[in-house]
Amino acid sequence: MPNERLRSALLARGMTVQDLADKIKVNPKTVERWITQGKVPYRRHQYATAAALKVDVTTLWEDSRIQDSAADLSKAEITTVYPHRHLVPSGLWHEMCERAKERIDILVYAGINLAEDPLFFSTLKEKSENGVRIRVLMGDPACEAVIRRGIDEGHRVMDSKIRNALLNYRPLFTSHPEITFRLHDTVLYNSIYRADDEMLANTHVYGIGAYMAPVLHLRRLPGGGLFDTFANSVQQTWEGARPVTEHDITGA
Repeated sequence: MPNERLRSALLARGMTVQDLADKIKVNPKTVERWITQGKVPYRRHQYATAAALKVDVTTLWEDSRIQDSAADLSKAEITTVYPHRHLVPSGLWHEMCERAKERIDILVYAGINLAEDPLFFSTLKEKSENGVRIRVLMGDPACEAVIRRGIDEGHRVMDSKIRNALLNYRPLFTSHPEITFRLHDTVLYNSIYRADDEMLANTHVYGIGAYMAPVLHLRRLPGGGLFDTFANSVQQTWEGARPVTEHDITGA
């Protein structure tokens, strides 16, 4: 029976059979048999394929052994769990950014703790000058999700916190335009801080500020799935976000 899930995953990534074969170093005819005849690859090829297509391996093949292994890999992606964000070592995020070679992604509502950190600014500047792609996603101050989150946290000033953060970031808008800022109007269930294949995922909990909520420190493993689940949510939010305007900063 053909493996339509594998075929669909290839199409979703805009890849051909040849592209996948080249990526995981197998014969294209082998990949074709996986699709058209439903042949099941060796497990090393299953995980390599899942990593190349950026999906969980269990999405492509149903096998109890694979499911158990994927679950174990996802657990292994969790380096540490902090019960509250304020217990995360103060230098960890800076260390992660310093290690970044390709990308830094930040998905928050306000992230005022970063916007008030001069060391973080200098790190962003240095990394952008060294070719690291930097994307910062913040909440649209006027959107319903931001207003709701302020109410949920009990302070009702989330929009003001975002504008204060944007005001702090303003010098970067002109001096380092390659550091890209966008505003989103989505409901966030996590604030996400990614540096290459490391990530801090700060959960959002009703009734308390994010600094009191748990944080997962993750390291990506091919075939694990947990890291990529969070990373994919950043990408989807980015695609629906918009550029920052002067009105967003001043409210006028």
